[in-house]
Amino acid sequence: MQTVKLLTFTLALIASYFYSIHRFDKNYFSENHFNPDSLITIKIAVVGDLMCHSPQFNYARVNKDSFDFNPVYRFVKPYLENADFTFGNLETVIGKKGSKYSGYPRFNSPPEYIAALADNGFDFVCFANNHTLDQGEKGVYSTIESLNKHKIGFTGAFISEKDKDSIRILDIKGIRIAILAYSYGTNGSFIPKGKEYLINLIDVQQIQKDISSARQKGAELVLVNFHFGEEYNRLPSDFQKNVVKKTIEFGADLITASHPHVIQSIEYFETNAATIDSGIVAYSLGNFISNQRNRYTDAGIILYLNLEKNFNTNRINLSSVEFVPTWVFKGKTERGNEYLVLPIDKEIDFADLPFLTEDDKAKITQAKSDTEQIINYYSQKVKSYHN
Repeated sequence: MQTVKLLTFTLALIASYFYSIHRFDKNYFSENHFNPDSLITIKIAVVGDLMCHSPQFNYARVNKDSFDFNPVYRFVKPYLENADFTFGNLETVIGKKGSKYSGYPRFNSPPEYIAALADNGFDFVCFANNHTLDQGEKGVYSTIESLNKHKIGFTGAFISEKDKDSIRILDIKGIRIAILAYSYGTNGSFIPKGKEYLINLIDVQQIQKDISSARQKGAELVLVNFHFGEEYNRLPSDFQKNVVKKTIEFGADLITASHPHVIQSIEYFETNAATIDSGIVAYSLGNFISNQRNRYTDAGIILYLNLEKNFNTNRINLSSVEFVPTWVFKGKTERGNEYLVLPIDKEIDFADLPFLTEDDKAKITQAKSDTEQIINYYSQKVKSYHN
């Protein structure tokens, strides 16, 4: 009788064990592996310098004080709208309607410039660069007024100390991303005493403070955009490398940059200080739109940062990084004189672009080769985008 009782107890114990294992496994796999809603992906598109030299606004002029910059983006618009969030470096001041517009060296562009960005997929701009104060304090205010009017977010320049302290943290499909921006300088433009908030300058102590503040305010990722480096140099300077090294140590996850007006290297980095195990630094994204017509300066890229978050583990990964080479056309089309940002990510059927000259075609081929060469040299993991 005791043997029967012992056998019954043993069988009950074994059954209880297997039931608990089954119950645990069922919950584990249903919650962490087979829940299709637990994983989300986002695509961030980043471009380099958004400039407006005087020939650009003259080409965009409709009448005495009316401009249309929308045609500039008609070929590249689908690539900008293909992302969940798109931003670039606004390297021009935006003046009031009817003001005296000007190009280099003191930029002051028509308000329609911002309208075109909003109409063609841009959600945000970084406005910390050496031309931010080209028109003084009033130029910062008029630019921000235009950005607000067209519902384009911004950082890097501010209207008050309170505005500066309110770190821009964006919720993009459930991922909270802080965006910070800093410039190496202002081309000697005077910053009024007590109004240092007008522009963020590169100061490693301030950068560390801002990254820490962003984390405290709930940012899951921190993206830092710099305006630095040596113009027309295709290699990052020691200053760029040192600032980036410090910024990584402070906990930045993603770093993008501009100013050299040419494309520089894109490199992965690993860090224990950031949220993601592997981050990315793009030392210079080149010109996205400008009147700079030399080799390398007429080329840019759209950089796609593809991120994914598992809501069960709260882990965020940089799943892939892709790029679309671009080239700026300036010349006569069936519509008249135009600037066009052309995507050159695949074999181009030049028959679809009858306005291109043989010289244009050669420059496009050269630009595509130059861009792929410098990016592939530094990282085989950064892939050319194929739609």
